[in-house]
Amino acid sequence: MTAPVFEDIDPASDCACPGCAHERPALRPPSGRVRSAARTVVVVAAAAAALGTVPSAAALTPDHSPHRQALPGDGEPDTPQGAKAPLHGPAGAPGAPTAPLPATTRTAIINRAKTWVAAQVPYSMYAFWSDGYRQDCSGYVSMAWGLPNNEWTGSLGEFGVKITKEELQPGDILLYHNPDNPEKGSHVVIFGGWTDSTHTYYTAYEQTPPHARRQTTPYAYWSNSGKYVPYRYKGLTKAAAGAGPAPGGKAAVAYPGAAYFGPGARNKYVTLLGEMLIARGARSSYAHGPGPVWGEADRRATQAFQRAQGWTGADADGIPGRRTWDLLSTGRGKDVTAAGPASHGVPGYPGRQYFRPGRSNDHITRLGAQLVKKGFGRFYDRGPGPHWGEADRRAVEAFQRAQGWRGGAADGYPGPETWRRLFA
Repeated sequence: MTAPVFEDIDPASDCACPGCAHERPALRPPSGRVRSAARTVVVVAAAAAALGTVPSAAALTPDHSPHRQALPGDGEPDTPQGAKAPLHGPAGAPGAPTAPLPATTRTAIINRAKTWVAAQVPYSMYAFWSDGYRQDCSGYVSMAWGLPNNEWTGSLGEFGVKITKEELQPGDILLYHNPDNPEKGSHVVIFGGWTDSTHTYYTAYEQTPPHARRQTTPYAYWSNSGKYVPYRYKGLTKAAAGAGPAPGGKAAVAYPGAAYFGPGARNKYVTLLGEMLIARGARSSYAHGPGPVWGEADRRATQAFQRAQGWTGADADGIPGRRTWDLLSTGRGKDVTAAGPASHGVPGYPGRQYFRPGRSNDHITRLGAQLVKKGFGRFYDRGPGPHWGEADRRAVEAFQRAQGWRGGAADGYPGPETWRRLFA
């Protein structure tokens, strides 16, 4: 038997990604020790091979990367998560520490969770989103709870108290940490509320490949259901949501003033405004997502939110005043709903709001049945049903692409023109 050839490789020193930037100091031992450490691992692996055994990942790796397994048949890879870490900025540098265990409210937690879902934050155990939180399942909960650091499934329980299934309310979490082997099954989701009277399904907010999502989920989860434990955040308060973090993934920010908004404005508050508006239902106003440069999309989204509050005239001019900002930053007020007739002049079309992750209604069933009839049913394993899922989105996207549409016109969500052509 020929022994495998191993090559000694020094750790990369020029990678600028947030994960490498944070871990590099811990990975670089004193000069001359990298190769010896690598040879030690090789010797252990070779010895194990000779004995017919394979050492566990935990035995060879000083820092576990706990993850949950992909659901059977869902085509998703494993979702490893990083260990405890400070908040990071876009360049990967640790951010300034914040006060421990900040107070927050249920509304603030859910609004923060909605922000990542609306922005479709991609899953990563190495990358950090603009709010400083790691883009994995535990980083997502750390963000929603407003924790001062990025936690992992092995430490999140320290920030909560165990509760029962009957006590679950929006903003609580369902946590499964496998202490015997963190590499197998560990995962955490945010409870968004029951979707049926029997309490067998609930709305789950979770960070999982390919990006953050909100969907109806069987209690307690699709796999390892009996091992999930409900927790309630220790810093939860019943006070006004303004005392807690805002839905933009950051601590509540005071109104900067009207001068920061309007034509010609370019600053971080315009971006934050857009993020908060998207979390409140104004995503349709943005073609590419919010940014620091004020545009017509920001004005339309702001005006839609103002009109949702019942304001008219100068109170709904599309420029955020103090009242508008306070409602957005505290999670209060009414969310944006479809403007005008839901049908948009298309008979039978109920409106975009009926076709989103977590939605369950007869319109979804009718849509799926028509997609199957039109020859786009290959994405359904068990046939269409009332719960919106990835199969529905992919089937709609395939139909839209068949019309010659590309980009945002083929996003998998049925608009009035998609509906008209589908049911013509």
